[in-house]
Amino acid sequence: MTGGSLETDNQLHVRITDADHQRWEVPQDVIPRPEPALEDVLLHSSGMSNASLPGSSTMSSESSDLTFTIHTVPFRFTVSRRSTGDVLFDTSATLVFKNRYLEVTSALPARGASLCGLGEQTKRTFRLQQNDTFTIWNEDLERSDLLDINLYSSHPFYMDVRPGGAAHGVLLLNTNGMDIKYGGSYITYKVIGGVLDFYFFAGPSPLAVVDQYTQLIGRPAPMPYWSFGFHQCRYGYKSVADLEGVVAGYAKAKIPLESIWSDIDYMDGYQDFTLDPVNYPAKLLRPFVDRLHNNSQKYVVIIDPAIKKEAAPPQNESVGLFLQRNGTNYVGRVWPGEVYYPDFMNPRTAEYWAQKISEFRRTIPADGLWCDMNEPSNFKAWEPLNEYDDSPYRINNTGIHRNLNNKTVPVSAVHFNGVLEYDAHNLYGLLESRATHDALLKDTARRPFVLSRATFVGSGRYTAHWTGDNAARWDELAHSINTILSFGLFGIPMMGADICGFNGNTTQELCSRWIQLGAFYPFARAHAEKTTVRRELYVWESTAQSARKALGMRYRMLPYMYTLMYEAHATGSPITRPLFFSYPQDADTYGVDRQFLLGRGVLVSPVLEPGATTVGAYFPAGRWFSLHDHSPAITLQTGKRVTLPAPADSANVHLAGGNILPLQQPGLTTSATRQSEFHLLVALAENGTASGELFLDDGESPEMGGMGGNWTLVRFGCNTEDSKGIITTTVSSNVVQNSYALSRTLVIGKVIFMGLPSPPKGFTVYVNGAELKAAGTKSRTNGVFSVSGLSLVIGQQFEIKVVM
Repeated sequence: MTGGSLETDNQLHVRITDADHQRWEVPQDVIPRPEPALEDVLLHSSGMSNASLPGSSTMSSESSDLTFTIHTVPFRFTVSRRSTGDVLFDTSATLVFKNRYLEVTSALPARGASLCGLGEQTKRTFRLQQNDTFTIWNEDLERSDLLDINLYSSHPFYMDVRPGGAAHGVLLLNTNGMDIKYGGSYITYKVIGGVLDFYFFAGPSPLAVVDQYTQLIGRPAPMPYWSFGFHQCRYGYKSVADLEGVVAGYAKAKIPLESIWSDIDYMDGYQDFTLDPVNYPAKLLRPFVDRLHNNSQKYVVIIDPAIKKEAAPPQNESVGLFLQRNGTNYVGRVWPGEVYYPDFMNPRTAEYWAQKISEFRRTIPADGLWCDMNEPSNFKAWEPLNEYDDSPYRINNTGIHRNLNNKTVPVSAVHFNGVLEYDAHNLYGLLESRATHDALLKDTARRPFVLSRATFVGSGRYTAHWTGDNAARWDELAHSINTILSFGLFGIPMMGADICGFNGNTTQELCSRWIQLGAFYPFARAHAEKTTVRRELYVWESTAQSARKALGMRYRMLPYMYTLMYEAHATGSPITRPLFFSYPQDADTYGVDRQFLLGRGVLVSPVLEPGATTVGAYFPAGRWFSLHDHSPAITLQTGKRVTLPAPADSANVHLAGGNILPLQQPGLTTSATRQSEFHLLVALAENGTASGELFLDDGESPEMGGMGGNWTLVRFGCNTEDSKGIITTTVSSNVVQNSYALSRTLVIGKVIFMGLPSPPKGFTVYVNGAELKAAGTKSRTNGVFSVSGLSLVIGQQFEIKVVM
């Protein structure tokens, strides 16, 4: 049975299933989605003669740019863009639909398609390359030496940008293992179960595609303000005293530190919800955490999903709480020894999980939870039980076609309501993230922070993610950009990599360059393996200098980054973006993956190689200003690669003309930064215009920007007029919503203009219609014009005119 439905003007749903037998599909309670409209469904059944059907049938709508055509002899379907006739998806006649093997291939224009997405894998490039193969199966693998191999997450979604910049998205909503082969002129899916459940998103801009995609799978969860600070972790902090020393080291070096994290070292025998009675006793750890909180800092701990067998409720009380195999709780093995695996498909398990989290937080009020090992990981060997333990088609698991059960629970294990792990494996991390997110929300009544290693389509509603166990190598530094950009497409914008590398010994130069890049990850955390050299950012003075400079800029930009979080929650837009998101008509941006944008206009061009004194960077057409000294670095009529100097202590960061950035003065915590005055950085485009936004709330309320909430949204605009040789540049604010109380006292103290023309006879400044005289200061240095001494209340509209 094949059904096609235009569920919205921008979303087409095509579903191929078995009309005679019910098959596994993603449960509605996991990803709620509309049922197909019956009047739109076109059927093709194996019991119906093709000869009795029309040769083709087309479904379209005047309000939609997507057209769906089903062909019956031979059977195939096409999806095209009505406005241009461009074919987006065109299946071959060799569709295979068996019990545990599905295959479908779509033709693609050999020279016209530019694909990105699909994962999780470590890739050399962000843009897909011909003959790339993606295996979709959550796997516990150290990623440090593994390119093009399936890792912790499964996201069968891609974006395709065609010549001219029109983009569309394609999702195969299926949790089963699969191989996806991109052959340049085609894409083939080989799936070992479920149904072929395709969604097509019309775009046509890249931002519109992600907006439409996250409307279906769920908007990214709002992250608390503090989570945008800098985090420090290490597997191997041996005691509370060790943690205290790290916090003191950052304070002494005057490097911002928002939170300290504990890996499994804090546990008693590596058991969840316990404390090591010798090295992390509650009598020492609780006062330490209280001191952190008194200093506006946070504490985050790791939890693994598996529960030590002896610590689980008795068998008669735990029926249904844990995965079953052969009629009893499945026993695996991870860090604590023999363990049971919570079955997060069962609502009772979520209640059990929430109770354990709440009980632990009564002792140690952790501010966030880090869900690791949740593919789920398993160290235990086992014997096959039934046919599901060996699939007839072996996906390319770990790059060598390993069995599905490699380092995980057997796929013959059974979940709530008889669901097989074979079908639901890739959902495990999502379901644990959901249970953890909901438990924290219930226990704290504040916005949760959850970090999960394993994710699936829709995980962004509950969790942040990081790239996992990377290595302290230069290639890993570069690869982190590709993975972070991909997860922005997947609806998980709060994303980062272990700064300075997790495995292996780092060097001063690599660590310095990594914090210069990592300071601009949405999620910025340093983490390392216990046998490696210590690498806190204060260990080497040169690295400390880089950290102070890079994190100083990050903390200045916190209002901007937090506003991007609001945009991500409202529209799905990534915080970190490939260049083509802002410049889709510039085809030269499609392959840029050694740089990235924060939002629409902050361009980060890091050093990714040892010994570099220059860095090559691509700049799209327009004006670009250095964020380090505000100088007009580059003006281009067309995009161009430029060689930039690469100072040892900083990365190149530029702001595109046409943007207004809200900034604050950096402190050693986000709380201190939030109490400082605002500055506006106005970067004029060549036509004298610019715009920007600022979102404010308390940073911890569960909802972000919701109806009836306490929040403020201000839009800034700038335009320039020339009247008989008198040039007037006006920057103004429009207060869209103003219910956050502090916005009535927080003030803008300075406005900095970049890109103003040089006045031949001087200039005059008016603030809200009154000429600025003794109350303020105006100055011009190196082409930068600033107005300081202001006291413009954020929550009140204002206007500043510069007349030349």
